[in-house]
Amino acid sequence: MLETKYDAKKVEEKKYDIWKEKGYFKSGKNKGANPYCIVIPPPNVTGKLHIGHAYNVAIQDAIIRYKRMQGFDTLWLPGMDHAAIATEAKVVKKLKDQGIDKYEYGRENFLNACWDWTHEYGQSIRDQWAAMGISVDYDKERFTLDEGLNKAVTKVFVDYYNKGLIYRGEKIINWDPVAQTALSNEEVIYKDVEGAFYHLKYYIEGSDEYLDVATTRPETLFGDTAVAVNEKDERYKKYIGKNVILPIVNKLIPVIADEHADPEFGTGVVKITPAHDPNDFEVGNRHNLERVIVMNPDGTMNENALKYAGLTREECREELLKDLQEKDLLISIEPMVHSVGHSERTGVMVEPYLSKQWFVKMRGLADKVLENQKDENTKVNFVPEYYEKTMNHWMEITYDWCISRQLWWGHRIPAWYKGDEIYVKEEAPIGEGWVQDEDVLDTWFSSALWPFSTLGWPEKTEDMQRYFPNDCLVTGYDIIPFWVNRMTFQSLELNGVRPFKDVVIHGLVRDIQGRKMSKSLGNGVDPFDMINKYGTDALRYYLNTDCAFGTDLRFDETKMASTWNYINKIWNASRFVLMNIEDIKNIDLSNLSDEDKWILSKYNKIVNSTIKHMDNYEFNLVGMETYNFIYDDFCSNYIEFAKFNIDKESTKSVLYTVLNGILKILHPFMPFVTEEIYQMLPIKDSESIMISDYPKYDEKLIFEKEEEIVENKINFIKTFRNIKAENNISKDFKVNINFTDEIIIKILKLDNNIINEKLNINSYQVSSENLKATIYFEKIVTDEEIELKNKNIENLKQSIERRKKLLSNENYVKKAPANLVEQEKNKLIEEEQKLKELEN
Repeated sequence: MLETKYDAKKVEEKKYDIWKEKGYFKSGKNKGANPYCIVIPPPNVTGKLHIGHAYNVAIQDAIIRYKRMQGFDTLWLPGMDHAAIATEAKVVKKLKDQGIDKYEYGRENFLNACWDWTHEYGQSIRDQWAAMGISVDYDKERFTLDEGLNKAVTKVFVDYYNKGLIYRGEKIINWDPVAQTALSNEEVIYKDVEGAFYHLKYYIEGSDEYLDVATTRPETLFGDTAVAVNEKDERYKKYIGKNVILPIVNKLIPVIADEHADPEFGTGVVKITPAHDPNDFEVGNRHNLERVIVMNPDGTMNENALKYAGLTREECREELLKDLQEKDLLISIEPMVHSVGHSERTGVMVEPYLSKQWFVKMRGLADKVLENQKDENTKVNFVPEYYEKTMNHWMEITYDWCISRQLWWGHRIPAWYKGDEIYVKEEAPIGEGWVQDEDVLDTWFSSALWPFSTLGWPEKTEDMQRYFPNDCLVTGYDIIPFWVNRMTFQSLELNGVRPFKDVVIHGLVRDIQGRKMSKSLGNGVDPFDMINKYGTDALRYYLNTDCAFGTDLRFDETKMASTWNYINKIWNASRFVLMNIEDIKNIDLSNLSDEDKWILSKYNKIVNSTIKHMDNYEFNLVGMETYNFIYDDFCSNYIEFAKFNIDKESTKSVLYTVLNGILKILHPFMPFVTEEIYQMLPIKDSESIMISDYPKYDEKLIFEKEEEIVENKINFIKTFRNIKAENNISKDFKVNINFTDEIIIKILKLDNNIINEKLNINSYQVSSENLKATIYFEKIVTDEEIELKNKNIENLKQSIERRKKLLSNENYVKKAPANLVEQEKNKLIEEEQKLKELEN
């Protein structure tokens, strides 16, 4: 029997280990069943899981448990991401705190330290998965740097290189001066910052004339190799082909004509710094300009910055502006707010930087995706579908992807150099003098292979043939460009098919005010604090059902408390049912009352709509509709009806049937409490609810007529109770009802005593009055009340008689104080009124 009180911690302990030991999470046990596969978005091995990851895995587990109960051979493949930049930064800091320098430590020792970190935090993540109750197949767990995935990554790099899809070139890239590595455009976050247009004088050679050059980054002028104007700009035509004197540097640079200079923007004159601006880089290519790098990899100025060498970018700007002003080369400073790129990982301002890197040619790969998305049978289906536009837009405007990173932790690039020779193969070259590229690949390069490399690709493994393409991916909208897009073009290129059929997009978890959670705001939510306070089931149910997928979830702890109350309501209702069906041996639905038919009909409709909503990933609708059914129809109404027929076998059978179905419907969202209650049922179709059969819709148990009858009863009861409440009528009143039609009596089935007993109805009759129903309340008076009433009447009569005699005495009225006489008169009036009320 269930405990009297619901205790989430007690209910949830040990169940996960039992499920795991019994192998319920494992795939491949039923080869005859249809396969269904989800691969988990791998969390970074950098520490504690956040509320966003809890949200993500709660959704996936609801899907996989639902499919498992429907009889699919489910594989939910777990894994973790090596997270190159983030992990390396953590390990570097850890070593630094111990007084160890990364470069002095050496690559091999450093990588060993990274592996130690990975093993430590990898186990922590598994423990946190267990706390969330997720049913992943641990036998299939993968890591983006494990041997098999490393082989797959290396093969793709080599194959793409041989196809001409990967190349090495010198371009302007996003440079993180803290991590000292290149970044892809997707790893750059733009923030509005206060800046300025600095108007500088670039004097025309041999003249007192100057060009007004406006720039937001004066510290890069040391790398200027030209000044550009538009050949259609009449103001500057005469200067094209001449030279200007580069301020401070006093070097001559040409004035060139290029469409990059917009006559309508700024002064119409643009300084060209090919090594520190992507647009200037393209201008430099068109005009064969020199590329002068003015900064070191750590963001300090190099020797090309002359006396400013060694200063940070910010320090250089400050000192340079002083010197420009002193030399009368600074015209004005125009304050403005502009959007500046920052590293997603370190938060530092990104530096556009000329560097030799490895790139993936994207145009052809992207075009394959766009073409594939036109075919309804082969496309990746987005839920909500409007997020498909996000992917398509990215594919339309894509650019070559910089995939090399200046790190040690990650997949090392399989390229070796000897002089001018480059060797790119899966195996190291034979012979002396070859030096392997020091860089590693972008983490997203390996993550882009995740849906199939985890299944054994490039080998044609049994898992690969059975579970690929995957059926579903669940992820946030914020990493569609990082991950979803890249998995899609990689899969189409390497396998000729989409990586997954559906991609379910959820929003971010924000605070109750809609703000993004951050340390600076102190508004973060620790999912494990919520679990300790309310239980895993409450957290999972809330995250899954609070809002529609694709929209942001505003975390509200009061809703967590409400969810706990809801589970407690289910617990108490289950206790009542279990206490009354202990002796049930068989399910007998042959002799059903109207109330039995009503709840069975409502239940089957809920089963039907729930299956539809689950298949469409509409978990918020599942939550809303099942809540109304469970809380109102089952707990508040049917259980109350059942109390009047609790000895009937049919009533017990209905209670069992509906409770069993409710537990199974809720199980994907509340695995622990549903398992606890399920194990107490006298009849079970499986040893665990997680491998039991999901409810099926049965149209034979739809009773529209009885539904209407019972709905009328419920509405009558609600109206009746509302009238009593509004008029403060207590329970000790007789109730008589006068109906205008015998049909109403039959519709409400007043002759079956349930309503009579629930509402204490004493009589009812048919009247010819033109009213539907008139309810009369008559106070029920006991013998004790009658005796007390008579005694009060007698006392009042005696008191009234005494006051009348006193007031009829003229001597008293004249001599007594006027206020006392007045009091006696008032009391006489009050007592006479009370006597009249009692006698009537």
